[in-house]
Amino acid sequence: MFTVIIKYIFYIGLFVLAAIGSMVFRRRKNRAEEELASLKNYFQTVEATLNSVRYGNLAKKIDMDLYPDYSALTRTINRMIETLNDREQMLYESQTELRNQNKFLQASINSLSDGIAIIDHEGTIINASNNMYRWFDVDVIRGKNILEFINLLDDVNLFDLNNHEISIKSNVELSFLADCNKLELEDRKERYVLVLKNISDQKEIETLKEDFVATLTHDLKVPIIAESNMLDLLLSDKFGEISDKQRVALNNMKASNNELIDLVQTVLETYKVNSAGLSIYPELFDLNTFLTEIIEEMQPIALHTENKINLDINDEIFITADITHLRRVIKNLIHNAISYGSACTDIDIKAFQTDDKITITVKDYGKGISKDDIKKIFQKYYSTAKKFRKTGTGLGLFLSQQIIKAHNGTLEVQSEPDKYTEFCIIIPKQ
Repeated sequence: MFTVIIKYIFYIGLFVLAAIGSMVFRRRKNRAEEELASLKNYFQTVEATLNSVRYGNLAKKIDMDLYPDYSALTRTINRMIETLNDREQMLYESQTELRNQNKFLQASINSLSDGIAIIDHEGTIINASNNMYRWFDVDVIRGKNILEFINLLDDVNLFDLNNHEISIKSNVELSFLADCNKLELEDRKERYVLVLKNISDQKEIETLKEDFVATLTHDLKVPIIAESNMLDLLLSDKFGEISDKQRVALNNMKASNNELIDLVQTVLETYKVNSAGLSIYPELFDLNTFLTEIIEEMQPIALHTENKINLDINDEIFITADITHLRRVIKNLIHNAISYGSACTDIDIKAFQTDDKITITVKDYGKGISKDDIKKIFQKYYSTAKKFRKTGTGLGLFLSQQIIKAHNGTLEVQSEPDKYTEFCIIIPKQ
C-alpha cells in the first residue's frame, strides 16, 4: 500500500513538473516572440529612417521612447544623422559660395572687352565669354572646336599663338590679335586659355594715319628731289666755281638730303607693303660687285664715326633677287651698324653660299640689343633709337623683313649686349 502511494506521489510530481515546465516554456516562448517582434519592428523603423536619410530627409530620427531596450543603438544612429546633416549644411554653404564666386568670375570675364575661351588639348571649347558668342554669331559654342570659328592667318600652331593676328570666319572684316597660354592645373589636364582682342578700330585708325603720312611724304618727296638736283648742279660748278669750304658744306648738305630721301622712300615703301603688298622683280646679278658698290657708297658715312666696313666673300656668287629692294635692306643694316655700333670699330659683311641658299651677314661691335628688344625690333614703328638719343622711324627693319620674306627668305638677328649685333639674311637659291 505504501509503495502504491509512493508511486502515485511520484507520478503526480512528474505531472506537476511537466505542467510547470510546459508553463515556463510557453512563457519563454511568448516572451521570445514578443522580443523578436519588437526587434523586427525596430529594424523596420531603422530601415525606414535610413531610407529617408538616403533620399535627403536628414530631419528624420528614431524616437527614443518607442524602443527603450535599444536606446544605445538608437542614440548612435541619431547622432550619425545629425553629423550628416551638419556636413550637408557645410557642403551646401561651400557650394553656394563657389557658385557665387563662379558667377562673379563669369560676370567679370564677360565685362572685359576681350573674348576669352577655355579649350582642351584638341581645341575643343570648354567655356567661353559672351564676346565669343557675339563675335562667332552662334548660340552654342561648348563642345565645338575653336578652329570651326577662326582662321589662323600666319603659319602658326593654335597653341603657339602669341600676339598673332587672326580673323573670324563669320565676319572676316574684323581683325583680332590672339594669345594662347597653358593653364597650370592640379588635375594635370591640358587646358588652355585663348584670348582674342578686337583690333578692328585700331587698324582703321592706323590705316587713316598711314594714308595721311603717305600723302604728306609723297608731297615732300618732290621738293626734296628738286633740292638734291640743285645741290648736284652746284657741286658740278654749273653756276660757277665754288671754294673748297663751300664744296665741303654742299657735300654735307647732299649727304643729309640723301638720308632724307631714303627716309621718305622707306615710308612710301612701307605704305605700299601695307596697302597692296610688296612687288619684287628678281634678276640674276653678281653679289660681290653688288656688295662692293654699296660699301663704297656707305663708306663716307662710316668715316664720320671712324668705322671701317669690311667685305668677306671668297666665292663667286650670283644671286637672283630684286636689286633695288635688296640694296635698300643692305644699306639699312649697314646704316644701323654705323648708328648703333661703337665708333672706331669694324663693320663686317660676309657672304657665302650652300647648295640651296645664299647667306649675307652684317655684324657690328657696339652696344648690342637686349633680349626684350630683339622680340620687337621687326615690329612696325618700333625703334630703339631713343635709347641712344638718335632719330628713327621704326620702319627700316620692318620693311627689310618684308622684303626678305617676299624673296621667300628670312632675316634673323643675334646679339650680345655691349659686344656685338649680327643680322643674317638667308635667301633660297632659284
